[in-house]
Amino acid sequence: MAGLMVNVDHVATVRQARGINEPDPVIAAALAELAGCDGIIVHLREDRRHIQNRDLELLRKTVTTTLNLEMAAVPEMIKIARTVRPDMVTLVPEKREELTTEGGLEVIHNRKSLKRVVKELRGVGIVVSLFVDPYQKQIAVSKEEIGADCVEIHTGAFSEAKDLTQEKRELDKIIEAVEVASRLELGINAGHGLNYHNIKKLVTIKEIEEFSIGHSIVARAMLVGMERAVREMLTLIRG
Repeated sequence: MAGLMVNVDHVATVRQARGINEPDPVIAAALAELAGCDGIIVHLREDRRHIQNRDLELLRKTVTTTLNLEMAAVPEMIKIARTVRPDMVTLVPEKREELTTEGGLEVIHNRKSLKRVVKELRGVGIVVSLFVDPYQKQIAVSKEEIGADCVEIHTGAFSEAKDLTQEKRELDKIIEAVEVASRLELGINAGHGLNYHNIKKLVTIKEIEEFSIGHSIVARAMLVGMERAVREMLTLIRG
């Protein structure tokens, strides 16, 4: 049975819009856990556009499930991760001008530097995942040359498909990527752009261990509350 990791970045986005102290992503994370989610995700960006260092530090003290830190593979973030010690780090590409992460890591061309970062983080007991596009070679290199524990398969192209034909093509890519990751004995997560409708087609892929979902849950929570929004997504994932 797949799990659900809830990303609370956009709770912080609303807070930062006014530069005050509410809504608090730490409280939102606690409510998500009370609703039954399996973990909390935050992306500490270099420009600190939403999640702040304070949030990460408090979450490390309060999260009772799994704390997954999304971050760029840069020295500042590596130092923070080594200090805070989240349960998991997901390495993601990052561009300052993007609204949200636009694609997976280019692991093939950056294999040497990523291998060093993965080794350093694993050396202090942190599980390391790479956010990758659903391409078989990228996934093979993630395991065989870089030494990652897990991959999070980027579902953005599937989520943004304009018609059923394109959606089916992107779903097939995800299925093939999952099969490769499973053969390599990688942990398998999936996320980006998933919502209460398109998740139904991915939960049939039994090898996916966890879904990482943020925006759609936070958007729904603004209307119905965080606990209800999380429980409704869990119902879809767990059947």
